[in-house]
Amino acid sequence: MGTYFVQTWGCQMNEEDSEQIALYLDGLGLHAAGSYESAQVVILNTCSVRRKPEDKAFSFLGQLAIRKQKNPEMIIGVAGCMAQLRSSEIRQRAPHVNFVVGTAQISLVPGLVEGALQGQRFQREMALPERRGAVVTDIPLRAVSRSPKLKAYVPIQYGCDKFCSFCIVPTTRGRERSRPTAEIVEEVAELCRNGTKEVTLLGQTVNSYGKNLAEGRVSFGQLLEQLDEVEGLERIRFTSPYPRDFKTDLIEVIRDRPKVMEHLHMPLQSGSDEILRKMKRLYSTDEFRQIVAETRAMMPNAGITTDVIVGFPGETEEHFQQTMKFMAEMEFDGAYMFHYSTRPGTPAATMEQVPHDVKMDRLHRLMSQQDEITLRQNETQIGLIHEVLVEGESPRQAGMLKGYSREFRMVHFPGDASLTGQLVKVRGESAHHWGIGGTAI
Repeated sequence: MGTYFVQTWGCQMNEEDSEQIALYLDGLGLHAAGSYESAQVVILNTCSVRRKPEDKAFSFLGQLAIRKQKNPEMIIGVAGCMAQLRSSEIRQRAPHVNFVVGTAQISLVPGLVEGALQGQRFQREMALPERRGAVVTDIPLRAVSRSPKLKAYVPIQYGCDKFCSFCIVPTTRGRERSRPTAEIVEEVAELCRNGTKEVTLLGQTVNSYGKNLAEGRVSFGQLLEQLDEVEGLERIRFTSPYPRDFKTDLIEVIRDRPKVMEHLHMPLQSGSDEILRKMKRLYSTDEFRQIVAETRAMMPNAGITTDVIVGFPGETEEHFQQTMKFMAEMEFDGAYMFHYSTRPGTPAATMEQVPHDVKMDRLHRLMSQQDEITLRQNETQIGLIHEVLVEGESPRQAGMLKGYSREFRMVHFPGDASLTGQLVKVRGESAHHWGIGGTAI
């Protein structure tokens, strides 16, 4: 029937959604193309967390309009969070699009593509699923047909109930819903039978998993314990937990279960309690500090990383300095740092905005400070032995291999490519902003 190309922007959940879309298209007999120029069917899987990926999507749709003038039979579909949020605008600005499908309608993609190939056009409802137990009716058990891979993402939860004032996710993905435990375990087991060694569990607030399951309450810690028993699985990671739901029993599971990695990526967003309240984040800096302290007390070498937004509406220089001070105190191993991006339809969009140049100045200052902290943290790893899952040859230097330690530190070391996919012990010998260098022992 031809070829397809899926263009993805956004988070790991979007990457996972794109893999689902690709599997549906494979099921139609289509084959993956190397680029959109050679594809008969092009699907854009979009993101709305910040403005930049939305601008990229509209720019790409402009390129596709030119392409479609030369090839009128090209099929163009738009999926993902921007499709959920701005479907009418997409149709108005890009009338050459054949269909727009929301985040909860991925299972409709094969029918929409088949119909489009027959000359049909569609206007679909963008309704999100109701909150009723596990929502997995439109999510295929993909592990059987997924391509073998060393590391895989596995969604365990969709949607969010937190309604932070800056976030559009509850609007684009709906309320919080969990997948049944048995289905997750079976998917991971099948992935491992196909060669996967590491899985990363995905959810908007992943540690609140299991609250509304038809099978009854299953805590996130209990799910980790079940996955720890899966044969062939070497490593379990997860992202992103929410501080309010992060309790001592979960830290104990991470410490005690050998396949659960000693790495915690937990979004802070701001080091100012006043800004956290404006963000509607349901915790204080003191509560966050206690989680970090307890984690490090139980696992002294745990890797702890975070997310931070600067320039949130109403943020003063004093608020920003509180964030700088808190980040310096926490000494995170790494951080993803962003300037605030206005999301229409969220409460924060109507608040008093910080000038763009001020936001960028603060972002650069925070990034500079965190670079120094990250380097110091990596220097503490010199002389220590790290278990590394080898991912392959390093692009930085010939003859070097790369992989992550249990604590999510990037490690480069000399070795043969035949070690790819194996767990290797590496002694840290040098520190860099991006990770550590060492020698296999």
